[in-house]
Amino acid sequence: MIPIFGLLIGIIIGVMVKVPISPLMGRYLGIALLAALDSAFGGLRASIEKKFNDRLFIGGFVSNTLMAVFIVYLGDNLGVELYLAAVVAFGVRLFQNLAIIRRHIFQARHWE
Repeated sequence: MIPIFGLLIGIIIGVMVKVPISPLMGRYLGIALLAALDSAFGGLRASIEKKFNDRLFIGGFVSNTLMAVFIVYLGDNLGVELYLAAVVAFGVRLFQNLAIIRRHIFQARHWE
């Protein structure tokens, strides 16, 4: 319940505080957010499966975000839109984790 409460507070603060972001930085922020969401849903999945490890979660969260930002940076310097590879990779993992979480919820409630 605490992560959901924290997420809601973060969304409210994000909506209320207007921070201008340049289009170039918007790409970095978008990829970092996608990587963070992937880690968050992976952590939720691990928690539901009773396999959650806080050190693994924090390490994955930081490394995924840094790797995603590095891919965007490298692509910007090479003139290639490498960020699309990160979008695809994190997007696929995000939806896979979401599907597994949904199955766990439905099985726990005997809705199948």
